[in-house]
Amino acid sequence: MKHIFKKGSDRVLLLLHGTGGTEQDLLPLAEMIDQEASILSVRGNVSENGMPRFFRRLSEGVFDEEDLIFRTKELQEFLDEAAEKYNFNRENVVAVGYSNGANIAGSLLFHHEKVLRAAVLYHPMVPRRGVELPDLSKTPVFIGAGKNDPICPARETEELSKLLEAGGSDVEVHWENQGHQLTHSEVQASKRWYDNMIG
Repeated sequence: MKHIFKKGSDRVLLLLHGTGGTEQDLLPLAEMIDQEASILSVRGNVSENGMPRFFRRLSEGVFDEEDLIFRTKELQEFLDEAAEKYNFNRENVVAVGYSNGANIAGSLLFHHEKVLRAAVLYHPMVPRRGVELPDLSKTPVFIGAGKNDPICPARETEELSKLLEAGGSDVEVHWENQGHQLTHSEVQASKRWYDNMIG
């Protein structure tokens, strides 16, 4: 997978962009959250009308479930390979994803045990329904959400939060009175959570 790796501290921020983004997009975010961390920023392997994504969708808000499962496994295997190649602790990876990137990060949590140390998900949706989640008791999650988000309605956020909590995760949801855009105050809230939870 096309990516950028920057060596820093033992903590690794896995950056996952939104639809149409690239591996450059979330680099400023990483600076705001943990400027000392190592960075592994990945570009999605799927193209939708020339826009990079992490998995296919059938329409707005409707995921291609088969492709989602395949791409999630692909990303999980890439993380294993990258840990070996760049010599970082595989158990120290914190995902930071926005929109489509948050969805693939959520899917990692839904499908693979101990795949992430923690996750910061901005405007995620429920990746799959009707599946049994692995043990997430050691995987805290921050969710940033917009009360007026047309792509990811509030009920979607609430459902995802409940599912992750049922899997044992300690979940914090931060609400903004905004739409789908990522706000500065949302990032600041995730930074405070990150410092408290992971520090």
